[in-house]
Amino acid sequence: SIVWNLITWFFGIPSSSSHALIGGLIGAAIVSVGWQTIKLEGLEKVLIALFTSPVIGFVIGFIVLRVIYFLSQNATPNINNFFRRGQFFTAIGLAFSHGTNDAQKTMGIITLSLIISGAQKEFTVPFWVILVSAGTMALGTSVGGWRLIRTLGGKFYKIRPVHSIATQLTSAVVILGASFVGLPVSTTQVVSSAIIGVGASERFGKVRWGVADDILTAWVVTIPASALFSAGIYWLITHL
Repeated sequence: SIVWNLITWFFGIPSSSSHALIGGLIGAAIVSVGWQTIKLEGLEKVLIALFTSPVIGFVIGFIVLRVIYFLSQNATPNINNFFRRGQFFTAIGLAFSHGTNDAQKTMGIITLSLIISGAQKEFTVPFWVILVSAGTMALGTSVGGWRLIRTLGGKFYKIRPVHSIATQLTSAVVILGASFVGLPVSTTQVVSSAIIGVGASERFGKVRWGVADDILTAWVVTIPASALFSAGIYWLITHL
């Protein structure tokens, strides 16, 4: 999953770390044990959540912007100051929701590795795992996220504060809802689809759909590509 994430990061394509993680787990498990080790019921639940959340993000983003425009239709231009300041709070909400979902996946993988290696017997997340997962996620976002930020922040369309606040609010609600019911979703996918939904809500032609097609292609190939990378890496490790 790290290899695939680095490839998509280098090209500035917002790809799903969650998809890459799932693909990596599947590839390594199949090569090491076989197809029978995959619990299809659990995999189906995960895949449904991952692939339906972008649709939900698009629809809610579309609706949220319409509601904002309806509520502010008689407002003065000073409403833009409210939107600019409001972004700060919705960004905090989005960051919090990001941690509640994405960080938990990392914690789960590390804890699973500890159990498999015999370093731990029960599935309880050590405090140091929580700190490492949260810290590395924050560091990676602050240091290496600018390529993706440029794509999300400007290549779909020219984003104004009202679009930003609608997108962040939508994404935070969808991700927090998924975390509450225990479903893994992709923050990247939810945010991207919310941006597209918000833009399409204002004007369908506003969105650069070619960029959206490139991102959609990356989403589709992420799981099989990560599975292949994982299977290949496992084979190399066990045969060296």
